[in-house]
Amino acid sequence: MELQHIELKNLKTTKLNVRKIGAKNTADLEASIQSLGIIQPLLVRANCEGFEVVAGQRRFHALSKLAQQGEIEPVPCIVMQEGDDAKAIEASLAENIARLPMDEIDQYKAFSALAKQGTSIEDIALQFGITDRQVKQRLALGNLYAPILSAYRKAEINAGTLRALTLATTKQQKLWWDLFKSEDQHAPQGHSLKSWLFGGANIPLENALFDVANYKGASVSDLFEDASYFDDATNFWTLQNQAIAAAKETYLANGWQEVIILDIGEYWNEWEYAKATKKDGGRIYVQIATNGEVTFHESYLTREETERQKKVQAGEVMADIQKAEITKAMQNYLGLHRHSAVRTELLSHQGIALRLAVAQMIAGSSLWTVQADPQKANTDAIAESLATNKAESVFQAERERVQSLLDLSGEEGEPIVPRKTDWGKTPDLYAIVAKLMELDDASVNLVLTFVVAETLPSNSALVEVLGEKLGVDMAKHWQPDQTFFDLLRDKETLNTIVKQVAGKSTADAHVASTAKVQKQIIQDGLSGKRKNGKQDWQPGYMSFPMTAYTKKGGIEAMDSRKALKKLFK
Repeated sequence: MELQHIELKNLKTTKLNVRKIGAKNTADLEASIQSLGIIQPLLVRANCEGFEVVAGQRRFHALSKLAQQGEIEPVPCIVMQEGDDAKAIEASLAENIARLPMDEIDQYKAFSALAKQGTSIEDIALQFGITDRQVKQRLALGNLYAPILSAYRKAEINAGTLRALTLATTKQQKLWWDLFKSEDQHAPQGHSLKSWLFGGANIPLENALFDVANYKGASVSDLFEDASYFDDATNFWTLQNQAIAAAKETYLANGWQEVIILDIGEYWNEWEYAKATKKDGGRIYVQIATNGEVTFHESYLTREETERQKKVQAGEVMADIQKAEITKAMQNYLGLHRHSAVRTELLSHQGIALRLAVAQMIAGSSLWTVQADPQKANTDAIAESLATNKAESVFQAERERVQSLLDLSGEEGEPIVPRKTDWGKTPDLYAIVAKLMELDDASVNLVLTFVVAETLPSNSALVEVLGEKLGVDMAKHWQPDQTFFDLLRDKETLNTIVKQVAGKSTADAHVASTAKVQKQIIQDGLSGKRKNGKQDWQPGYMSFPMTAYTKKGGIEAMDSRKALKKLFK
């Protein structure tokens, strides 16, 4: 950039300047310029007819008015380099926000222009000293029906109504506009508008994805409109959810990797997503309005994902590992319960325990220094759940028996083999040897088997392979508890479990229900409150070998088993 003094006649406004309203309100500036001159240079750039004013439009209009009263000296200007479109918009917007506030439509157009050039919402907010939410509010105006925007600029509708309409679907916006323009009907506004949008009482027949002939209720027709409505919302949503579930199955069968069903009434902000083909991992997003209208947004990824893909392709960052089906906390929960069951079953298989001991003495393992497994729980809830595990009670009773054989004393639950954190608690080696010398072979084998079980590493491939080899039945040791359900969060997994426990028709009828509702259906089925519920159900996560509910992967127990299983026949 460089500073030049340019004749006023060689300057003109530009379409890039974001101010459309208020730019010619210059009375305050005219007095200032007459007294002090131009304090801040105009920001301009060259064009075929001279220079266009990118930032400083009000100063330009003030100078133009003053020029009608007398001669104006050349105007100090900072000349921008050619091709600085994004910077020009930013400079104009930054100046205008700091001076005379623009209306929301001007701001939307400016932010939209920057977003189309690749500027992120966060960067726009940072550049102009406003919040991400404020930027998103302006961008939401881009989804509004054009006549509504025009009416707002003419002050025919208020800001509260305009903002409420950003939550409406295109169809709802057009219907509201027809009501607004009607001479004999009333268009709801303000709080009434939100009730009108989200009440969900009026569900038009045309919003059904299913064959209306399958609907068991009646319909209500409006004598003044060519429209009919369902009279039973519950019946409608059962059939609509089944149709959504069928559509999801069709998409997946056609090769789409993922179909995301949004909660009913959840808004889908298009500016937060970017187009992506099926080959590039694009998803289907299913938006469900409270009035039953369903919109399938095909071929989308979040903007963050597409930006990261570009960086991965450019070699700037490493590719992300796909999000696991279950959380770390759930993997910890499953691993501890499975570990507890396997080591308890191992107590009845001394030959296998002996062989494990010999192998670990020769090759070592993560615990053979030797140390007892710490059974570390990630949360208090998991620790409390493990404490009530049937297998833990059996194991503790056997620990007390071994302590008695060895003449050892300790607090309840304290391991015989010290843990890494048990400083200064190592038993007297010579005293233990002396005691073992007094015991018969059967008692020594019992102690050895217990020690091997106590030092079996949790969340390990050994637990998985042994559980399969020993035929461990987790139902003997564990039942689904509240902590298990609290940690169960994957929506696709919940849908499948509902189907296993309550049947396919129930699962399809609740495919869009919240996780809380689906978990309650499962628990009611297990407790017998739900007719035909499968009360003896056990999750695939508790079977040996473990089975998953999705193709997402990332389950440590399954991965470790695959690595070790090939060594066992």
